[in-house]
Amino acid sequence: MTTTVTPAAAPSGTPRPVLRRRAPRRRHTPGRPRRSVLLTLLTGLVLLYSLAPLAWLLISATKTQEGLSRSFDLWFDGDFALWDNITETFTYDDGVFTRWLLNTLLYVVAGAGGATLLAVLGGYALAKFDFPGRRALFAVVIGAVAVPGTALAVPTFLMFSTMGLTDTPWAVIIPSLISPFGLYLMWVFAGEAIPDELLEAARIDGASEIRTFFQVALPLLAPGIVTVSLFTMVATWNNYFLPLIMIKDPDWYPLTLGLNSWNAQAATAGGQPVFNLVVTGSLITVVPLIAAFLLLQKYWQSGLAAGSVKE
Repeated sequence: MTTTVTPAAAPSGTPRPVLRRRAPRRRHTPGRPRRSVLLTLLTGLVLLYSLAPLAWLLISATKTQEGLSRSFDLWFDGDFALWDNITETFTYDDGVFTRWLLNTLLYVVAGAGGATLLAVLGGYALAKFDFPGRRALFAVVIGAVAVPGTALAVPTFLMFSTMGLTDTPWAVIIPSLISPFGLYLMWVFAGEAIPDELLEAARIDGASEIRTFFQVALPLLAPGIVTVSLFTMVATWNNYFLPLIMIKDPDWYPLTLGLNSWNAQAATAGGQPVFNLVVTGSLITVVPLIAAFLLLQKYWQSGLAAGSVKE
């Protein structure tokens, strides 16, 4: 029932009051985000803070050894020597930079790849299977995430020294296989991304646990796998402290230790400063990480299982 309210009749000769409708409030449209000047300024400052070191690295890589000291840091020098620096970086000291690059790729593929695989298998098992000691294992994983890697460096070195694995690639690869944060991330992601109803339906249809994992669960875990692989790859690629205490042979140096040895030449007696090669090598080191983020960003999406289960 609709009730209509009419104003009371006014005496003759008295003008009736004019009823004005209040203007409706503007409602926020979900498709159009609200604009915030403060948020825009803060985002611009963060963007500037993030891009300034990369801009300095790119500009400095175009300068010669003498140009680094005679020109402004954030502007180009008169001599554009980027291609000469790249060529000299790969040919300096009998091309040892290529050896360091291949060593880093070995550590990333074996260490970060293995860490991602173990995190996916362990996270899926912890999220979708119930077994005794699960809560205790959860506490152990959380505690391992809180422990910094530098605190475990010395015990790891003593253990590997006893086994005779120091100064070998295994001293870097084996510790890189353990990623408590990656395990915890896959544990949480698998619990939310994979509905239990899908697994039960696959088991009712006669699929084994291995087939259920590879054909049902693994496609839904793609965003989490990419995220964990990027975290482990960046951590292994930029790892400096662990190779520093484990490796003495320059032939097994990763890029981090190799570039540091070039940088230390200026402080040694009779050493030749090659800061232009250090900067150029650092730029070359950053390029694969940027390419990996750009190529894998399309997999960073959520809701792959949305609509797969009818509630």
